[in-house]
Amino acid sequence: MEYILNMEDINKSFPGVKALSNVSINLKAGEVHALVGENGAGKSTLMKIMSGVYQPDSGKIEVNGKEVKIENTKKAQALGISIVFQEFNLCNDLTVADNIFIGRHKTRLGLVDDKWVINETQKIMQYMRLDIKPTSIVKMLSVAEKQLVEIAKAVSIDAKIIVFDEPTAALTDNEIDRLFEIIRTLKESGHGIFYISHRLEELDKIADRVTVLRDGRYITTRNRKDITKNELIRLMVGRELINQYPERDSEIGDLFFEIKEIKKNKVFDIKDIKVRKNEIVGFAGLVGAGRTETARAIFGADLCDVMDMYIASKKITVKSPLAAIDEGIGYLTDDRKENGLALRLDIEKNINMASYKQLTRNSFYSQHMANKNAEKYIKEINIKTPSINQIALHLSGGNQQKVVLAKWLCKGCKLLIFDEPTRGIDVGAKYEIYKLMRELCRQGMGIIVISSDLPEILGMCDRTYIFYRGQITGCISADDISQEKVLECATNVKNDFSGRL
Repeated sequence: MEYILNMEDINKSFPGVKALSNVSINLKAGEVHALVGENGAGKSTLMKIMSGVYQPDSGKIEVNGKEVKIENTKKAQALGISIVFQEFNLCNDLTVADNIFIGRHKTRLGLVDDKWVINETQKIMQYMRLDIKPTSIVKMLSVAEKQLVEIAKAVSIDAKIIVFDEPTAALTDNEIDRLFEIIRTLKESGHGIFYISHRLEELDKIADRVTVLRDGRYITTRNRKDITKNELIRLMVGRELINQYPERDSEIGDLFFEIKEIKKNKVFDIKDIKVRKNEIVGFAGLVGAGRTETARAIFGADLCDVMDMYIASKKITVKSPLAAIDEGIGYLTDDRKENGLALRLDIEKNINMASYKQLTRNSFYSQHMANKNAEKYIKEINIKTPSINQIALHLSGGNQQKVVLAKWLCKGCKLLIFDEPTRGIDVGAKYEIYKLMRELCRQGMGIIVISSDLPEILGMCDRTYIFYRGQITGCISADDISQEKVLECATNVKNDFSGRL
């Protein structure tokens, strides 16, 4: 039997949206089949149909050569299908063992057999070569460890078909390497794996075949070694992307924002940061170097011990996000779904949530003004949505990021902090975000970009501060910057970069 899974002519519609149109895909045992496309291309919808989250409107699904109907996730698990979602599906207050076997605990005399659950979890951890204790409480784990627990859940049901949906979005390079080792082990054991990612460079390391979807339609399936990254991008977006980053065409203006010192004991001690009007300033460094911690302190989300900070030469004290907003500072968090958006509310409410004072007349909130405000920014920054009443949860990653940006623009912020601005966003939407950032610069705004994507730092930033263990070890202009110089400062070690770092 050539394919352990075969999906033919799958169709799926949601109100006002044709999500999938006659899409076909298949999977072999012992292969990694990558699924790529822009946000909204239909990748996750297709995988959710396969795993029983959604039901197709029409089409055929075969598992091990037999046609099946996957009515729910329990049926999918019974067929040996599991999905590792990008957003964690864990109970934070339970142990690792309880999360892995939730709903499948072995009982003795009507009581959960905790010893069995812990022993079985330990076997899975040994198989995956993971150093995570079965008795650890999930909320105490790192993001990477939570990701690995999700994978362990999939392995625990003896799934032969596993879907990884953007598994590396929140992982460091070392953690990604460890994940790829696990995937290779699963592949060698005969598992079939679907792998969804916007990081096309990962496909060279992990994928055997790649399928491209665009606008809910099947485009092509190719052996990974037979297709270039540029050709993949062209097939995904339906056009050539000549430049990955827009030109630096704004003349840098006067000093607008300055940190003389900002300090939090044992976390960071940052001195001498400057941001000028019309300028994009980067914060680079390894994960845990203090970049996000510094940004949160600037925004007042976390209190610090010392704050000597100025906007337009006026000293400011920021002890809360409200105080930061009043000073004209906006913060696009690195986790837009957790902290940047109210996912269950519509676009209009998300865009206007920081601007209620401006939309209030004679003590009454003006819904008419709020609607006009939302429509204005939807048009100005090209948010793709059927209406202002679309629920934010149902937008693509790129459009969700635009909604967060619109929230701060309508508040009139003059300093914007973008923390991992394109995480989980496809290549076409990335370019749109980059163009918006450059346009904001031309309008006189100052921008700080925190990114773990070095090409993004090099392509977008006019100057870059490099962080190492809560301190700044370098500041490099766009004319002088290189990956080698950034890594040298980020590790605080002088290296001969003709060899291996």
